[in-house]
Amino acid sequence: MSTDTKGKTIDRLNEEIRTCARCRLAATRTHPLCGEGTLDARLLLVALSPGTKEDMSGRMFIGPSGPVLDRLLGAADLTRDLIYMTNLIKCLLPKNRRPKMAEIEACRPFVEREIAIVRPRVVVPLGYYATRTILTIYNADPPPAREDFRPLYATRIVSNGQVIFPLPHPSFLLYSPSHEPETAEMYKKLATVLD
Repeated sequence: MSTDTKGKTIDRLNEEIRTCARCRLAATRTHPLCGEGTLDARLLLVALSPGTKEDMSGRMFIGPSGPVLDRLLGAADLTRDLIYMTNLIKCLLPKNRRPKMAEIEACRPFVEREIAIVRPRVVVPLGYYATRTILTIYNADPPPAREDFRPLYATRIVSNGQVIFPLPHPSFLLYSPSHEPETAEMYKKLATVLD
């Protein structure tokens, strides 16, 4: 698919996202968040959901997690203009609560279509919910318990022809800043996975 065709296809998908009313989050959002970045990216990041600042602006990672993400990408000699980023849940979760399964299932087709359009070499789910969902999409048998996901971080998984490389979500470091050096080491491995 040419970049021009990708652009037209993603524009149609984004219009669907902007007008989506598949779940109750549509009633409380300001802006549903479409993905952003280069459509020829070899790396596609899947975060959880927009925060308050992202919901107000319609842009990804402009809140407190944004500078953290930029530092972590920098550890791998990457910048935002080299990747495509999207969210598992397209609308703000009230009071930053956990997503409900019905909300994940409502948004899942959007994420699947974004991946199909961009066709990245590596899909990078950030955090538990994104990792569980991406592994499920690619029939990679996610672990049954949440605590079993942490060992998957910075591990290359190949399933159904797709490389998946789960990583901790940058927001984790807002609450546990002492873990940034080890998390940066995990992100550094992105360069190796891309090679």
